[in-house]
Amino acid sequence: MSFSALTALAPVDGRYQDKAGPLRDYFTELALIRLRVLVEIRWLERLAADSRIAEIAPFSAAAVTALNAVATGFTEADAARVKAIESETNHDVKAIEYFLRERLAAFPDVQAAAGFIHFACTSEDINNACHALMLSGARERVMLPALDAVVMRLRRLAHALADAPMLARTHGQPATPTTLGKEIANVVRRLERAKLRLQRVELTAKFNGAVGNYNAHRVAYPDIDWEVFARDFIVSLGLVFNPYTTQIEPHDAIGELFDAYASINTILLDLDRDLWGYISLGYFRQKVKAGEVGSSTMPHKVNPIDFENSEGNLGIANALLRHMADKLPVSRWQRDLTDSTVLRNMGVALGHALLAWQSCLRGLDKLEADRSRIDADLDAAWEVLAEPIQTVMRRYGVADPYEQLKTLTRGRSGIDRASLHEFIRALDIPDDAKQRLLALTPRTYLGAAVELARRI
Repeated sequence: MSFSALTALAPVDGRYQDKAGPLRDYFTELALIRLRVLVEIRWLERLAADSRIAEIAPFSAAAVTALNAVATGFTEADAARVKAIESETNHDVKAIEYFLRERLAAFPDVQAAAGFIHFACTSEDINNACHALMLSGARERVMLPALDAVVMRLRRLAHALADAPMLARTHGQPATPTTLGKEIANVVRRLERAKLRLQRVELTAKFNGAVGNYNAHRVAYPDIDWEVFARDFIVSLGLVFNPYTTQIEPHDAIGELFDAYASINTILLDLDRDLWGYISLGYFRQKVKAGEVGSSTMPHKVNPIDFENSEGNLGIANALLRHMADKLPVSRWQRDLTDSTVLRNMGVALGHALLAWQSCLRGLDKLEADRSRIDADLDAAWEVLAEPIQTVMRRYGVADPYEQLKTLTRGRSGIDRASLHEFIRALDIPDDAKQRLLALTPRTYLGAAVELARRI
């Protein structure tokens, strides 16, 4: 059986390959090998540029060009060659070293420095820098733009529906009115805060040898401050240097990052379920797409499949993200290999998150508020005005205001404008307060909802 979208084991590489495609530049094995080559070459260049390491002569212009060509022009054929070498070495990072020696053999000055390829490095020096670069690139170029698209769409909805009164539901029961726009604005604010947390996670890396102490470095070149050297190198890659590690960088930053992603996903899952419910209530209609089928047997149906797809993918993403956030910072003694196979699933976790965000956005683009349906619910819920009436009664010292309104409204049907107005007119409160209460309707009892929605 040949590999294709139809035979792929993982849905992100099969059914959803087009939607998850942008993450391939960061999380495929090709991407990892490419970054390993890049880091190895940049380390060699850094060593060669230091005059204290006299055993490496300065590279010629042709050699520098060749190094950059390999680093920035790495191809799938190159990766295939690395994999062929790995099949002999049974070691993925050592295969990179041998590949570079092979590719750069035509350049005598680089060949003379071949012994400095992977100099004083453990495999994790290379890998941890690559993983941080993968996560950084995917965050900046794929995930944040996708999240921004969702937030932007929600903000537009919040503004468009800022003044659309809606019956709130606490515990699923009719409650103080709000507006559709304000409820969406709540989500915008939550996502903005969660996005800021995601952006603030510093992706750390180390380059300090077999167990984190520069042991071999100091024996070979005792006069070099290798901590400063390693820090400068990590910073040159656009990462944050971690000076205290074992053989592996402890992955605390990755755990923080995945927790931040999972928090965003939790907010969106909450949104998906609420919108699903509002569609079920008829508060939103969904735009119909020509040729699309909602049910194999019920022709009338327009199902909220985008929000359901989003919810499902969010669950899978968070199962993986939470596992990785909990597992990756834990390693026996100075190193065990349990992180290796887990890290290979970073793209799977973020792939499901990306699918979920895209599905949510598609669902948002289909929504149309049915104001007449929303108004009908409000018109049938005059009992929600019990709250402002009893609150005004409290202000003016009326005895037992809560209890009076409870007796009048709790669990009773048939509460309408007439019955409430009869109650209000009998109150011993100032006339201006009485008139304010008589002017209230479920559609106008909105507090600051409209302003809050427009301000987001």
